[in-house]
Amino acid sequence: MIHKLNYQNKEIILLGTAHVSRESVKLVIDSINMEKPDTVCVELCESRFQAIRQRERWQDMDIVKVIKEKKSFLLLANLLLASFQKRIAKKLGINPGEEMLKAIETGEAVGAAIHLADRDIRTTLARTWRAMSFLDKIKLIFQILLSASEIEDIKEEDVEKMKNEDMLESLLSEIGKSLPALKKILIDERNDYIAYKIRTAPGEKIVAVVGAGHVPGIKAHIHDDIDIQALEELPPKTKLSAFLKWILPAAIFSLFILGFFYGGSEAGTDMILWWILAHGLLAGLGAVIALAHPLTVLSAVVAAPITALNPMIAAGWVAGLVEALSRKPKVRDLENLPEDILSFKGFWKNKVTRILLVVVFANIGSSIGTFISFPFLLKVLQNAI
Repeated sequence: MIHKLNYQNKEIILLGTAHVSRESVKLVIDSINMEKPDTVCVELCESRFQAIRQRERWQDMDIVKVIKEKKSFLLLANLLLASFQKRIAKKLGINPGEEMLKAIETGEAVGAAIHLADRDIRTTLARTWRAMSFLDKIKLIFQILLSASEIEDIKEEDVEKMKNEDMLESLLSEIGKSLPALKKILIDERNDYIAYKIRTAPGEKIVAVVGAGHVPGIKAHIHDDIDIQALEELPPKTKLSAFLKWILPAAIFSLFILGFFYGGSEAGTDMILWWILAHGLLAGLGAVIALAHPLTVLSAVVAAPITALNPMIAAGWVAGLVEALSRKPKVRDLENLPEDILSFKGFWKNKVTRILLVVVFANIGSSIGTFISFPFLLKVLQNAI
């Protein structure tokens, strides 16, 4: 789809593409060669620009650093989204993001400047993560996994028909119906951001290559007053979230103390044992589901009852670090990562993604343990009183 816009003295040729479409690649090449613009804008940030040009980027990833910086959930969600797009592209026999690569190559060939128009993917995902609750994060991952099962039914003509809303954008829009914060940050905010970057690009004639799902938003907001700095900032954690992070462990400790005070050693011991069993077994089960190393499972069992009372650390982080040390990813795991994320089996086979799954499932198990054990502790205390 080609849309022609004007902003002050600039002529903007907006190309709406499907990220896994042969026709989109042809549209990009033909349009740039015909228009010979001063600048070609692409829906990429610096890190994704480097990723397209340096396919071996995964080899530089430090998985231990990812866990320590508490970005395991973030990276796993990013890989799941990439998996969805790569599977469609592989089914159709093309490379995902090929239209962006051809836009860059063709733009350079006609002497145009290349202008990156998208917000840094790390900022986008971090803003999304900050806006979502723990349960929303779990819901997101499972919705993406379930949506991926529909890929086998997709044909090339379906991709072309859906150019008015790129397939990945379409998936996110559907998820956005149940998770509004996700749609607002991943799509709506980026519409504003990309519109601003396009209109401030150098030159008088600009060809902008974007996912078709962004076209309506860009057209609607190209003349709006946009606060670009606000879109690049991470929203601060709310005081309520910080308060709740500490109040739950304090409440649990208070229950233990009251249990010993009113019910004696028997009631207090029962409460502690139930807490240990609920967290240890469920966190360990999460690690088992992720096919973790036996030492990792043991570390999850031991760590969960303790970390559940410490808001600064989580059982999944401990288990993930133990898994990383027990089964340290090799160069071939990093090299095979782009291929392994194309299948469910690959996610569990690759040592990098398995570590991420260990972190996620052990944390989920421990969190469920808290929800299960808290009512039991109250019941024991009530009986003691």
